[in-house]
Amino acid sequence: MTDTDKILDGVTVLDLSTFVTGGFCSAMLANQGAEVIKVEQPGYGDAIRHSGPPFINGESPYYWTVNYGKQSIELDLKNPHAKDALYDLAADADVFIQNYRPGTAERLDIDYETITSHNEDIIYLAISAFGQTGPWRERSGYDLLIQGMSGIMSVTGEADRQPVKVGLPITDLITSMWAGFGAMSALYRREQTGEGEYIDLGMLESTLPWLTKQAGQVFADREPTRMGTKDPVLAPYQTFETKDSYINICILNEKLWMELCEVLERPDLPADKRFETNADRVDHLEELEAEIEATLADRTTDEWIEIIAEEGGVPAGPVYSVDEALTNPQIEAREAVTEIEHPELGTVPVIEHPLKFDGVESGFESAPPLLGEHNRAVFRDRGYSEAELDELEAAGVFGSTNEDET
Repeated sequence: MTDTDKILDGVTVLDLSTFVTGGFCSAMLANQGAEVIKVEQPGYGDAIRHSGPPFINGESPYYWTVNYGKQSIELDLKNPHAKDALYDLAADADVFIQNYRPGTAERLDIDYETITSHNEDIIYLAISAFGQTGPWRERSGYDLLIQGMSGIMSVTGEADRQPVKVGLPITDLITSMWAGFGAMSALYRREQTGEGEYIDLGMLESTLPWLTKQAGQVFADREPTRMGTKDPVLAPYQTFETKDSYINICILNEKLWMELCEVLERPDLPADKRFETNADRVDHLEELEAEIEATLADRTTDEWIEIIAEEGGVPAGPVYSVDEALTNPQIEAREAVTEIEHPELGTVPVIEHPLKFDGVESGFESAPPLLGEHNRAVFRDRGYSEAELDELEAAGVFGSTNEDET
């Protein structure tokens, strides 16, 4: 492997999933060099394409964010000829991803047993809301439901107010991260044993390991509650109001606490018995917040960032808008948001993935694909002649209204 190679060069992924749980997983694999073939419903595609507004040229930019670097083909899986074409692709693939409700893959004849009859070494990833077993296995489920059932919403929001979901589709993304980790782990195991793998991944149980400190409270017979931005085990570790906006201050130990009090010019705070130790501060959160905000009210957030973070070296930062988060000097210096050529729009923004390897390349090589953009190219690359491709189109493999790829 050279520094121009990618870790997953030569790996082919068939992604039949919709929305985020499979889509972000396969985007992670594409970023590391895998060839990802996105199999979509003819004429409509992945439903995430239609999630909006906003739309740009009729397509949701939300779709872009989880589909960089892939190829798109349309296959009508109710058509036996399309099913045969999919089996041809599966025979040449390394990873197969689907996020159907349990039982659907069997009805479509694309279940693990069927796919492995065409490729016994394939890694088959079945993602669902509740997994393939258990009393809830056949229930449908999406991010909001899983946020509620995983305990996340019970600890998100302000005390004595309605539970609040995290503003991101967080359980979709958590699940997709596990999916990517599972696929990579199975690929590594296959290198050692030569054997394929079946991975059963449920969104609900994917989320539970991320409860960490809240789960720790339950294990200690304490009930976690909604605390706004306050933390159940650290203080001060929250958002505070300044003269003009808000600032986050993160104190994880006594050294940082003393340094914060020094830069705030509040030597009285560590001398106060209520705030002497972290445990004391956690027990007196409301009083601590009032004392700190009384001081922060004298200056703007930018002024306090300069004093606390830049000069004092204490962890503190502003509360950015999403636009500010994507365009600040640190992100620009790290080239975390770039642009890529799009077949219709000229260029589109790309949020790069964060792994920066020293010995190999990573990154997306193409824009999010148009629906069916690679219908013919994918099969042509696998040895299909133009006459055979014409036969596939005539048989309705790509759908009845598909336009020829140019």
